[in-house]
Amino acid sequence: MKGVIVAAGYGTRFLPVTRALPKEMLPLLDRPSIDFIVEEFIDAGITEILIISSRRKKVMEDWFDWDKELQAVFKQEGAQAKLRKLVPPRANVHFVRQQRMEGTGHAILLAKSFVGNDPFVVAYPDDLFGPPNCTAQLIETHQRTGRAVLSAHDLTGHDVSRYGVLDVENDEAGLRLERIVEKPELGTEPSHLISLGRYLFTPTLFAELERGLQTHEGGEYYHIGAINHLAALGEVAVCIVDAPRSDTGDLLGYAKTFVQVALADERIGADLREWLKTQS
Repeated sequence: MKGVIVAAGYGTRFLPVTRALPKEMLPLLDRPSIDFIVEEFIDAGITEILIISSRRKKVMEDWFDWDKELQAVFKQEGAQAKLRKLVPPRANVHFVRQQRMEGTGHAILLAKSFVGNDPFVVAYPDDLFGPPNCTAQLIETHQRTGRAVLSAHDLTGHDVSRYGVLDVENDEAGLRLERIVEKPELGTEPSHLISLGRYLFTPTLFAELERGLQTHEGGEYYHIGAINHLAALGEVAVCIVDAPRSDTGDLLGYAKTFVQVALADERIGADLREWLKTQS
């Protein structure tokens, strides 16, 4: 099993800071947000990870490397606690650049040679999950069904018209995807299951992406058509994940996630909670 993180976007919602800092490196307390996804992959047993990047994002590559100069300084000082903070994630992290912003389908195609014949989990850096491990749940569903797997949340009782909504059927293996309906008009939604930013694909996806790209008429190319074609063949399962989700893709979502991470931190959480009470 391999992991792919699609992180090539410009991050325009966070301008001006993303002129110089990739949004994937925006801190959640003292860790960049992308590190939470890598940790999720590693905890699920994935140690071969490809990050699809773009120009102006070399700082991401530095995050996954050793800082030899700072390491030497801390060794000389005998600062063991600081040295431990320099250890990069325990994974083999590779990079490829999407040279033009041509959509998610195009970006995933760049992972073809990296993936080879292995199944792979795709993550968007805007979607962060708490426990239980979302990636591990997708892997378990794939191992049980042999299918590609989409993660989903059940939003029964809520308006789902701004989401990708899943039309599903029950069979002997569990929930099977019939199709994804993008942003259905209110009252026409096939269910209240919405698609999330975690997918487990088999390498058969690449043939479908290449087939769709041949007839694509321009503009950004997405992977929904390929998923729907595989779903029509009965090859896509749906996993309703239990993990709480944070969307860091806009300023408010990022601010909420930052506060949640800070409140959960044993070093400052209690003091921050007391301070927040004085601000209401």
